[in-house]
Amino acid sequence: MRDILLFDLDGTLIDSEVGIARCNAYALERLGEPVPDAVAMRTWIGPSLRTNFGSVLHDAERTERAVALYRERFDAIGWSEHTVYPGIEDALRALHAAGHRMSVVTAKNQPHAERIVAHLPFGDLFETITGASVDGRIGEKPELIGVAIGHLGVPPSRCWMIGDRHLDIDGARHHGMRSVGVLWGFGGADELRAATALCARPDELAAALAD
Repeated sequence: MRDILLFDLDGTLIDSEVGIARCNAYALERLGEPVPDAVAMRTWIGPSLRTNFGSVLHDAERTERAVALYRERFDAIGWSEHTVYPGIEDALRALHAAGHRMSVVTAKNQPHAERIVAHLPFGDLFETITGASVDGRIGEKPELIGVAIGHLGVPPSRCWMIGDRHLDIDGARHHGMRSVGVLWGFGGADELRAATALCARPDELAAALAD
């Protein structure tokens, strides 16, 4: 039986930088807070909303308000402000045709993750979608991966985590899973060095998983 593939969403399947940055800026501006520059804002793609806002607001109540404001804009328009990475659909369809089971594991909250994946041209390929709980109770990658493999009913040794940030690789290592770091997203080779394999393009995924 083929391995089970767990895919991160932002930076792996879709380029969502525009939507995320605009929603972060909206929340901070509404709170009267300065907005980080574009370089700093890219580092906010991957961690949970509460982790990001908490790192600059240092106040639980204001952090929750920022999360609510972010979601206000995201619900209206931010969820659609993304593009699909070139080549990813062909790569996913080839992996699915080869017999791999595939799922999405993301720090986006569950309703947003389901909404986005449902609108992707290849969304039907994923068996399950695991996102963060709306209340923040479950939101870190190790927890999310644990939920995903529990739903799939498979041991970690049968799975790969595929993502663009060290959080994906660290989450996989936490469960003793193999991982692929993708270089077309928001991380980079330095932060992905602990991955089992690295891929520069989606069409390299099949070979990386076979090695």
